Formats: sequence, structure tokens, C-alpha cells
Amino acid sequence: MPRPERGLPVARARPGEEHAWWWLGVHGGAGVTTLRRAVPGGRDAGRAWPVSAQSQPVVLVARSSAYGIKAAQNAAQQWASGMVTGIDLLGLVVVADAPGRRPKILQNLVRLVSGAVPRLWEIPWVEPWRLGEPPTSHLPKECAPLARDLTRLTRPA
Repeated sequence: MPRPERGLPVARARPGEEHAWWWLGVHGGAGVTTLRRAVPGGRDAGRAWPVSAQSQPVVLVARSSAYGIKAAQNAAQQWASGMVTGIDLLGLVVVADAPGRRPKILQNLVRLVSGAVPRLWEIPWVEPWRLGEPPTSHLPKECAPLARDLTRLTRPA
């Protein structure tokens, strides 16, 4: 796997910061804060890979814009090339950046990037979220499989 030109920074996860998984926004405005409220259990990684002595479960988060998807591709390449270690990459959440159908060129890019990550979850546009409504009061049906999968994937053996 080729190394990306620029990678996300690495930050040491402090002892005692145990939680089910980390949400890693691959760019500003990816939707981590909203997802953290909509699907409890994870913690915001602050746009840096959370490394520690133990493997850390991480979910990449990106908007469905060209910029967001390319940032996700870059992060996936960084992980796959071995630039970051001690990361259990659970998958990628793509959060819609606009209402309606995604343009074909962006849909193709999402499909390409999804081949580099273990799982893909897609969250549609939620107008009430844009207007400041609490995420838990307007959960799209796509949040249920995301929550179920993350709970299953991070459950202790």
C-alpha cells in the first residue's frame, strides 16, 4: 500500500481513557460531535490517531464531499501502509454533506475508498441536525446498524 503524502498526526491515548471506540474525524467538520451524541460509546480522537500500549478501536468519519472522501482515502492509506500501528480500524462512516442523491463521481469515490477499510456505514442528510436539533431526537434508521455493529465489534471476548 503506498504511503500518503500527508498523514494525520498521532497522539498518545492517556491511561484511563478506556471506552468502546474512538471517532476519528479525518477533516474538520466531518460530523464526529454529532455522531458521538447520536451513537454513544465512542470518544472524539481530536483528528489524531489515538495510539497507546493496547490496540485502539477507531472509526474514521468523513463528509461525503470530494474533500472529505479524499481525506478518508488518505487516512485509510496511512493505516494500511503501516504508518500508524496499534490501531484496530473498525471502518469508515460517511456523513452526507448535502440533501438528496450523491453525484455519481462522489459515489464512485466512496466505493473506491470503502475497499480500503473493513466496513462502511453511510449516514444520510438530516436537516434537523443542521438546524441544531439534538441528534438523538432525529436519528436516521442508518444509525441503528452503526450502533449495533460498533457494540458488537467492541464487546470484550
